[in-house]
Amino acid sequence: MGGALLPAAGLALDEGRPVPTGKLAAAFEVAPAYLNKQLQALVRADILVSTAGVRGGFELARPLNKITLMDIVAAIEGPEDAFECTEIRKRGPGSSTPERILRMPCQVTTAMRKAELQWRRALAATTLADIGHNVVRHVPKIAENMQRWYASV
Repeated sequence: MGGALLPAAGLALDEGRPVPTGKLAAAFEVAPAYLNKQLQALVRADILVSTAGVRGGFELARPLNKITLMDIVAAIEGPEDAFECTEIRKRGPGSSTPERILRMPCQVTTAMRKAELQWRRALAATTLADIGHNVVRHVPKIAENMQRWYASV
């Protein structure tokens, strides 16, 4: 996810102009082909807008305060649960477990689902604007530095 989150946030630093994939890839030291795949997923999720051509690139489709971290995770990773139970209780030493017990979720699945729900709620409650405010609070000149770097690439 981090490979998509940072460029999505970085797009806000070049307001009003599309940022080429190459600039974003260089800024975050990822392969342009890999990044482009992630950026296209963000376009499909209406988080980014893509502009073709020599002056093309990517821009945010909505304000930073309208994009949550969960929006980005769902766009890149999909809506599926992060944890997939493989029902190991049915194999090895657990192979003789009665069916009535296997109908109930196992304790690992229960704990993982609970943790994932908390994680998703926290991501849904955090916007890119929130992240930006915190970064600027800790590194006040980051926006200037990023804009200067973008202009030099």
